[in-house]
Amino acid sequence: MNLNLTDKIIIVTGGAKGIGLGICKVLAGEGAIPVIVGRSKADNENAIREIEAEGGRALAVSAELTNPEACKDAVDQVVALCGRIDGLINNAGVNDGVGLESGDYEKFMSSIHKNLVHYYLMAQHALPELKKTKGAIVNIGSKTADTGQGNTSAYAASNGGRNALTREWAVELLKYGIRVNAVIVAECYTPLYDAWINTLENPEQKLKEITAKIPFENRMTTAEEIANMAVFLLSDRSSHTTGQLIHVDGGYTHLDRSL
Repeated sequence: MNLNLTDKIIIVTGGAKGIGLGICKVLAGEGAIPVIVGRSKADNENAIREIEAEGGRALAVSAELTNPEACKDAVDQVVALCGRIDGLINNAGVNDGVGLESGDYEKFMSSIHKNLVHYYLMAQHALPELKKTKGAIVNIGSKTADTGQGNTSAYAASNGGRNALTREWAVELLKYGIRVNAVIVAECYTPLYDAWINTLENPEQKLKEITAKIPFENRMTTAEEIANMAVFLLSDRSSHTTGQLIHVDGGYTHLDRSL
């Protein structure tokens, strides 16, 4: 299916690794030009080389998104570089284990900035350009807002906020023809996931226990599967879909895991 994304300029935060890189690769495969926004210039450049090696095009802007001023600067750089913005995928974040017992006010607020505040700021600063192009917004979220996880209060709260903002923006931006949706992730193996599971006492056994609880095929969701849905929602092939939280998770969140 042609998603009509050729030459479209799409900002992807955290696009250098994991799910973000998967999204950038699918975008590039559709002829779009993903613009990676992430803190590490080296990681951004490595991602561009990887995308170009597969025949795609990509650009990058280095920005520390926990800094509010850097969010505006990143959007300004994209506009200066490309002349427009056709879509925004908010993806950057990390499950940083700031819990009720393990955290404090400073850690909690730092995590909220790391995982939620920049979603708002990137959308706010990109909005004038998205109005011109009737571009779409896709927020990447986590099942922690639905299921809880334990010892991750800040990340769960951030994802609850992402879900709420998705529906709030869908309402607010109706008059501009801007659609807003979210893709909700449960268990997807990424470099960050690998780093987390290897902190556990028996990572291989823990991984087997987790995958056994994923109803569909007892396996992790791939970054490409998340990316396929995100890019579809971004495209005009999903032209009457807005305000939706789409769970791409092999049934993990809503199906009986005793299956």
